[in-house]
Amino acid sequence: MGEHGKHFVDLHLLESSALDPPIAKFQGIGENRIEKLKYDQKESRIYLNKDLYFEGVEEEVWEYLIGGYQVCNKWLKDRKGRILSLDEIKHYCKVVTAIKRTIEIQKSIDDTYPEIEKELIEF
Repeated sequence: MGEHGKHFVDLHLLESSALDPPIAKFQGIGENRIEKLKYDQKESRIYLNKDLYFEGVEEEVWEYLIGGYQVCNKWLKDRKGRILSLDEIKHYCKVVTAIKRTIEIQKSIDDTYPEIEKELIEF
């Protein structure tokens, strides 16, 4: 469990090697302005406007909550009306990847924990 905790810290500080390459990719041509957000579940895309989108964002990542907020949605909504810089685009792709890896670790813990709990009860 301690190893999982270390992975969480590295992911959430965006310092993990598991973030490379990122799972999300920025696509389209035009000004990188966030106008109207729309998540397309079928295509796993987050549209920023009619021409630009992040692809490779699975629904479970899009809907992931921390503190009652959808992380991927909130990050973009907080920047609505702005033009995203290249650094911000790279950062967002890492955030999406960190959430995906977090979900994977959480599933691993869910699978492992019953065995650990069983061992503790027997102890």
